[in-house]
Amino acid sequence: MERTHIAFFGRRNAGKSSLVNRFTSQELSIVSDVAGTTTDPVRKTMELLPLGPVVIIDTPGIDDEGTLGNQRIERSIRVLDETDIAILVVDGSIGLSEDDNKLIEVFKSRKIPYLVAVNKSDLSVPELPENAMSVSALNNEGIEELKERVAVIIKQRKTRPLVSDLVEEGDLVVLVVPIDKSAPKDRLILPQQMVIRDLLGKGAIPVVVRDTELAIALEKIGKVRMVITDSQAFASVSKIVPKEIPLTSFSILMARFKGILDQSIEGANMLDKLPDGAKILISEGCTHHRQCEDIGTVKLPGWIREYTGKEFRFDFTSGLEFPSELKSYDLIIHCGACMLGETEVASRYRKASEQGVPMTNYGIAIGKMKGILDRVIRFF
Repeated sequence: MERTHIAFFGRRNAGKSSLVNRFTSQELSIVSDVAGTTTDPVRKTMELLPLGPVVIIDTPGIDDEGTLGNQRIERSIRVLDETDIAILVVDGSIGLSEDDNKLIEVFKSRKIPYLVAVNKSDLSVPELPENAMSVSALNNEGIEELKERVAVIIKQRKTRPLVSDLVEEGDLVVLVVPIDKSAPKDRLILPQQMVIRDLLGKGAIPVVVRDTELAIALEKIGKVRMVITDSQAFASVSKIVPKEIPLTSFSILMARFKGILDQSIEGANMLDKLPDGAKILISEGCTHHRQCEDIGTVKLPGWIREYTGKEFRFDFTSGLEFPSELKSYDLIIHCGACMLGETEVASRYRKASEQGVPMTNYGIAIGKMKGILDRVIRFF
């Protein structure tokens, strides 16, 4: 399930960390009277009633000073790339500062829904600005109201379907989950879990098999509405699944779900135009232990060389290590981004587009290189 990223911003000593702790009912952030106690963004993944699954982010002060302070401010601003809802914490005894007003303008320019939490309202009650409400972290006042207003924003957010709009109740859907050295032991990865949950919610019937049992499964289970596979198995699976049965991958469904399908298809077509020696960035949204047959650092570079017959320079990033400067790259290939929120994914694709760099994702790039891209996106 997509987790809403709720980030708290504000000047030092405005009470961000205290408010975060009240908001989460946990001692998530260190609280001190010393300005600048929060030196790095602090993230907490949790279930928060009545909001559901969220990621709470406490950021350093936007008015920090010195060389180190500027780095902290930069990290706070970088959090905006993943922020679905921003909460600007203002010291009620001081009111809105120039820094606060600048940040509000950034929220508006990026179309990030935001609230202004005027903290320390026990000291004074200033005239409240737009989208503002009065709270007191010290006295635990206004916290539930703040949660309720955030909940309203979450409900208003429009989400795209993952797969449920492509099937009907009672449809059989075969999910192909290869088991290899790079697969996590004894568990399904998040996109596979999300697809299963979405299908069950629609009343469809997911059937999970390994690629080695796919042919047997198709013979035994009767009429199949569609087949969804791990992109790495495209070559073998596409030979087994009859042409009349729609075929796609978890990665492609994630691209559609995140709203970057069209841009990814355009990016994949760049594989036919890359000059020898071009520079390619392969980026993953999560961090994990690299296996000997890792898809990002081993399989994809090999498939790209095989498909193009050319040699390229490759850079690799993972987690939050996505470069802000992209102009040196001729192509970016991103993972399915299941561990990143829609805002973060959109931000990465927007940066690439603004800098004129084509960008695609694993599943679409693999479909292109295996010669079946038209088939696996035909459904959409």
